[in-house]
Amino acid sequence: MSEKHHSAAELLRELFPESYREIFGEQPADVPLTLGLYPVADGRLALVHGEQLAEFTPIAPKGSAALHCDLCHHTRSRSEAHIYRVVVAARRTRYVTLCSPTEGCQQRAGKKGLEALAERIFPIENIYAE
Repeated sequence: MSEKHHSAAELLRELFPESYREIFGEQPADVPLTLGLYPVADGRLALVHGEQLAEFTPIAPKGSAALHCDLCHHTRSRSEAHIYRVVVAARRTRYVTLCSPTEGCQQRAGKKGLEALAERIFPIENIYAE
């Protein structure tokens, strides 16, 4: 397995975008936006698109019917796919079905599939009172 090396500026841009802008100014136009679906704790997933982040929370499996993946559009058995809840506003929730694990699914869908999924989810409204 090859190791990836990232500069401090790249890490700062990905993890702390506001601090990156304060130190280095606005992001250059030639730098592509981050786009991907990443596993996080407790079976949850994070969809990242530029500076936007959505948390996908898995729903307990019920029934045995086949599921259609919203990302790669393959039909999977209940054991090969999961349904996720995504809160996009105070009283608005979206439900997304994805293959499990998502790595192969993302490869089948490609960048256009991930962009289409991101368009369905974003922008997410602030659900907490400021």
